[in-house]
Amino acid sequence: MRARLFSSVDNSPLIIFRIIFGILICLESWGAIATGWVSKTLIEPQFTFNFIHLDFLQPLPGYGMYVYYIIMGIVGVGVLLGYRYTLSIALFSLLWGGTYLMQKSSYNNHYYLLWILSILMCFLPAHKDISLDTRLGFTTQKNSMPYWCKFLIIAQLAIVYTYAAVAKLYPDWLDTTVASNLMAGKVNYPIIGALLQQKWTHYVITYVGIFFDLLVIPALLFKPTRKIAFLAAIFFHLYNSIVFQIGIFPYLALSFCLFFFPAEKVRQWFYSKNKKFQKIKKTTYPTNKWILILLSLWICIQITLPLRHWLFEGDVLYTEEGHRMSWRMMLRSKSARNTFYIQKGEKNPKERIKLSDYLSPKQIRSMGGKPDMIWQFAQHLKKEYTKQNIPIKVFVTNYTRVNNKPPVQLIDPNVDLAAVKWNYWGHNDWVNTSYEKK
Repeated sequence: MRARLFSSVDNSPLIIFRIIFGILICLESWGAIATGWVSKTLIEPQFTFNFIHLDFLQPLPGYGMYVYYIIMGIVGVGVLLGYRYTLSIALFSLLWGGTYLMQKSSYNNHYYLLWILSILMCFLPAHKDISLDTRLGFTTQKNSMPYWCKFLIIAQLAIVYTYAAVAKLYPDWLDTTVASNLMAGKVNYPIIGALLQQKWTHYVITYVGIFFDLLVIPALLFKPTRKIAFLAAIFFHLYNSIVFQIGIFPYLALSFCLFFFPAEKVRQWFYSKNKKFQKIKKTTYPTNKWILILLSLWICIQITLPLRHWLFEGDVLYTEEGHRMSWRMMLRSKSARNTFYIQKGEKNPKERIKLSDYLSPKQIRSMGGKPDMIWQFAQHLKKEYTKQNIPIKVFVTNYTRVNNKPPVQLIDPNVDLAAVKWNYWGHNDWVNTSYEKK
């Protein structure tokens, strides 16, 4: 296996993927400005729900986040053109990681995937051909790469899709409850809106979703089923793009298929005539033990991180503990009602807080049934009143619905959330696990 990892393979799939990746991150960065996402998520709110213990990650003041995203788009052009590629992709990874970690009201597994892919791309020789770096002499031109580069991408994809499939194996998904709830909001879509409400459509969505996620990577690896799997991927991801409107992800997912087709085909499809028929020298790259160690460590982390919710008490569908970074994608519909109260001193009555005085409508919806965000908002209230030298206690009455089931009381209403610490590595006792029905 070690010899295989350091054998030389045609690098054309990686080169073309880099170009597509550059285009997509440009669209993601500048599109976030054009659609108003930057304004609504990072500029207008009084504060953002950053990942806990990363309070130093805050949006730039004024219109600074527009500049931030413009720069991300510019370095995306650098990735696309292969200009100062290592610096460009490293800057994008840093900037995208920052914006991903500084807010959770727009949390998305696809954003996480984009971040870890950009990190991986920092270590791949994706600028060794069809790039300004080779044209300007910043790096030597090559038409090969070590096999571990291809293996790493495929292994990462296999982890993502496998966990996405396994996570769907629970009753509310299998009996089409989730599909029915998700499609209910699409009833007004032109042409397909009525079709998406049919019970048989829900069964198709439910079980195609499971089997596609579970089988697409093996099917792409197996030559006799590769073309069928590719056609299925085109239909699946275009459907997701139209119905769920999830930005660049469907097109990013389709671009991964480059790594499964023979490199000779990729050259034939994308390269100019003078590059199509270059012979790849069958050489072996020097074995590097540090690459092997880092490769093993990365894969181990990616395999174990999505399993951590089993270490917490309660159902992750409700508690959210261990939900993020675990490829639990579109697995449930969830809504919640939060009522926050503050108490100034022991003898004073509780006062109800008007959430819209502090949070945008999007933040109120997103905070809903997420204990970490509820705790963060309580801490924010405590900080605001501390500035006025007013010590307060913060309580919340929360009722959370999952998959349209009866609402349950998720948060202990008698716990002062301003006084408790967040347990990042274990269950938080004030999050109820024996759910009390309303």
